[in-house]
Amino acid sequence: MLRPIDNYFLQNEEPFKSCLQFLREYILKLDPAITEKWLYGMPFFYYKGKRFCYLWIHKKYRKPYIGIVDGNRISHPELLLEKRTRMKILLLDANKNLPLGKINKILKQILALYE
Repeated sequence: MLRPIDNYFLQNEEPFKSCLQFLREYILKLDPAITEKWLYGMPFFYYKGKRFCYLWIHKKYRKPYIGIVDGNRISHPELLLEKRTRMKILLLDANKNLPLGKINKILKQILALYE
């Protein structure tokens, strides 16, 4: 029997499925202190026990995104606040190569906040 978090990554249609699975692995490999947990019906990633990001698909734009839990504490021109006060999102195009440099820079900034 699959865990809900594993089922989430398998049930998405392509190209979202491959994109989200890649991001999952990429985030988990950033640091050995990163773990994942199924919370609020979505996959969240924790750093040293604190939530720092999650993965989801934007309903309006039909694009996968990385939600940054404390996104309001960092500045990056491509992070969107939308109607949130604390979290920002980074929209991604699942049909193009992912901007790993940008993703890495943003995630490293967030992880540095928790040090």
